[in-house]
Amino acid sequence: MPPTPSPSPDPPAPAVEASAPGPSRSPGADRPSPMPRGLLVLLTAAGAVAAVAGLRAASGIVGPAFLALVIVVTIHPLLAWLQRHRVPSWLAVVLTMVCAYAIILALAGALVFSAARLAALLPSYEPQFSSLVDQVTEWLGEVGVTQEQINSVISQFDLGSLVGVLQRVLSGATSVISDLAFILVLIFFLIIDSSSFPRRLAAAGRQRPQLVEALAWFAGSTRQYVVVSTVFGLIVALVDVAALYWLDVPLPWLWGLLAFITNYIPNIGFVLGLVPPALLALLQGGVRQAVLVIVAYSVINVAIQSLLQPKFVGDAVGLSVTLTFLSLVFWSYVIGPLGALLAVPLSLFVKALLVDADPASRWLVPLIDPGSEDRSGEGIGER
Repeated sequence: MPPTPSPSPDPPAPAVEASAPGPSRSPGADRPSPMPRGLLVLLTAAGAVAAVAGLRAASGIVGPAFLALVIVVTIHPLLAWLQRHRVPSWLAVVLTMVCAYAIILALAGALVFSAARLAALLPSYEPQFSSLVDQVTEWLGEVGVTQEQINSVISQFDLGSLVGVLQRVLSGATSVISDLAFILVLIFFLIIDSSSFPRRLAAAGRQRPQLVEALAWFAGSTRQYVVVSTVFGLIVALVDVAALYWLDVPLPWLWGLLAFITNYIPNIGFVLGLVPPALLALLQGGVRQAVLVIVAYSVINVAIQSLLQPKFVGDAVGLSVTLTFLSLVFWSYVIGPLGALLAVPLSLFVKALLVDADPASRWLVPLIDPGSEDRSGEGIGER
């Protein structure tokens, strides 16, 4: 039987011509197009403006609350030390709270007492102020200023207006006292929570290690900044008090306290602490005594605050000099006088949340932290 012939294979399908009609599709053509960069910048700017407006509206809460947080972060090593030495948890919390309250109440009481002394002292300098105005008027007349122009300036400037300016400056430094009850209550709860917070933070670190590490870096940097500023502020204040005693300037302890507080204000704190004692020296002893006060303060500031203090602070704060100054201006605008005192800690907190905790933003670290490249194997600057 002859073999059955195999069926012939099917003819090949015709090839699809390259010139087939219809639009060509590139890979990923079905994806939605990304947002234009310009629109993204505008939306980010709008969000930042809204956030700043919200912070300004809530500055009466944000400022005191962040001050309480900084105080608790600074004093937390005492609580941790007590717990490591097996002090009962409730007793460690109570002792830490007593220390925090003692520091705050002592500082607030000193500010109130000093401001009251200054307000009582200034009116007694009315004759000296009038004499100084007469001397300035005579000098202006000699250099060609007309009497009408002199009278226009003098009519708007008297000792009463000067007292008002000084009182506004001091009220800015003591404005936090009006929120003292809120701060004390908040510190009470923060210290209670801080006794167990390290364990909770470690548990959160298993899910968000970068955020937890950024917050730990913020706490360590803030603590070092506050401690160093406090130590050098005390040194500067004591040296200033000794110099003012030697120059016979009234209320030397008030001006020493002012120098201590303004040491926390970066860049311009020295000038703010210098103006009131120099002005009082001018009223009491004339130009020579005022110049001596300015020279003494300048020498002390250059020797301690400009040469020694930066060596101890180092690059721990992770902010460039320019960014530190801009932080002072920005937070003073947003929160007020308290923002000037907390400018560096506030900027460190924002940096921790927006830069250090976000790997996509880590490229910004060398731009805002001049010492990040010099640190090897430490903190977030290396990741």
